Amino acid sequence: MAAVDPSPFLEILVRGPDGFSVWNGPPFSSGQPSIKLEAIPCSNATFSEDGSTLMVMKANSVIGVYDCSNYRETRTFEVPNVLAAAVSPRGTFLQTFQKSLTPQDKNVVLWNIATGDPVYQLFQKNMMKTTWPTIQFSSDETVACRLATNEIQFFDPQEFSKGIVHRLRVPGVAAIELSRVPASHVVAFVPESKGSPASVQIFSCEKGQESQAVSRRSFFRCSSVQLSWNRGSTGLLVVVQSDVDKTNQSYYGESKLNYLTSDGTYEGLVPLRKEGPVHDVQWSYSGLEFAVVYGFMPASATLFDKKCRPLLELGSGPYNTVRWNPKGKFLCLAGFGNLPGDMAFWDYIDKKELGTTRAELSVTSEWSPDGHYFMTATTAPRLQVDNGIKIFNYNGSLYFRTTFNKLYQAEWKPQSPDGFADITEAIKYLDSLKFEETKSQGQGSASRRTTANPSAQKPAAYRPPHAKSAAAIQAELFGGSPTEQASKNALRNKKKREKKKEKKTAEAAASADGS
Repeated sequence: MAAVDPSPFLEILVRGPDGFSVWNGPPFSSGQPSIKLEAIPCSNATFSEDGSTLMVMKANSVIGVYDCSNYRETRTFEVPNVLAAAVSPRGTFLQTFQKSLTPQDKNVVLWNIATGDPVYQLFQKNMMKTTWPTIQFSSDETVACRLATNEIQFFDPQEFSKGIVHRLRVPGVAAIELSRVPASHVVAFVPESKGSPASVQIFSCEKGQESQAVSRRSFFRCSSVQLSWNRGSTGLLVVVQSDVDKTNQSYYGESKLNYLTSDGTYEGLVPLRKEGPVHDVQWSYSGLEFAVVYGFMPASATLFDKKCRPLLELGSGPYNTVRWNPKGKFLCLAGFGNLPGDMAFWDYIDKKELGTTRAELSVTSEWSPDGHYFMTATTAPRLQVDNGIKIFNYNGSLYFRTTFNKLYQAEWKPQSPDGFADITEAIKYLDSLKFEETKSQGQGSASRRTTANPSAQKPAAYRPPHAKSAAAIQAELFGGSPTEQASKNALRNKKKREKKKEKKTAEAAASADGS
């Protein structure tokens, strides 16, 4: 069978104080990444969902749009007083938010990137996380909608000149989430009001069928929700967060995980076997399973199918993060944030743990699109020191690491996992390459083999200056090994003690003879 490169197109975007650059992703031919695009000054850089387009915010309110096939700038937009910008999933539209003083100023503008013309404009008083981007698109850009007062407004992405094509009235709606693939449903969140419980309702996106909710779930003690659609738009996970825990077991409030199906066959709680908060939840790429990290520390982790039946228990540990490999075979459980950074890598298909490691102080983490590598990054402004990137193999072994004086962003270029080789065959191919490399290194000297990967050696323990011995300080000042110096001093002192002992013995013998 012909050899297949399992990851021929992986790329990494890295942004620091000098701007963003693009690296060629692993496997690295010389152990170090090569630069595909030199640094370009900017304050922010964002890929489109499909990875075809890169939006870059530059100085003087200039926004540049790059074609990711060759990283050439295809369009620039000068948007005075721009505060935020977003690119649509397929890179067709650019959405900008400007500072506005009066309602007459239409400060949200949707631009056609190909022509550079505005296709829709509206006024929005404030920009919040729940309301930006103002206009939401499905992954294939066939459906577009926005949240308005007491309603959801739908547009025709092929012709925004038509304006609002239909409306869905939802009194009190505070947040919405459009299903991505396919764009068949939209979910609306209505907070508690005047004694009425909060609710999450799923509606069809088809005109004429959206008036009645196809699925609904109500709950009290709800401050906010986290909405997560699966691929296929058949299931929705809802993490319900309350600021107050009435049991007084948690200072951070309480959270519950709810599950709803778009056909209305299931509306209820996910049966978690341990009390405590829901730390993280993620769907698999297929949309047939999801993973949950939950409970008081040490947290538990469980995989469920789309009917909420447990499939696999992943044990417990200091974890608050789960990342599902895009190929569906591997998972990573991790404890980041205020946890020490422990990571456990699992093979879901073979139902076994592959390895454990640690990535302290990690701020971001994600699998590569081909499913072979897991990258963590320590970035500013969250952390101002020890900024850097680590890349691990699928089994948790460290593949690459580097440090920065200041790092703001590090992420994989988005690509469809379907474009890469089957992960089982690709792993066999990579293992064969490692075997050949080890074999060729084996023909060299033993000393060269032991120092081939200095970054993987165990670092020496830190010792404060006042705890260093005089011999160590002398070795630092004048060279030489502190261990050797200490050994010479010990030998010299031993000889002095032996001579002193011999002298005392001789004096004692002489006095005895005289008496």
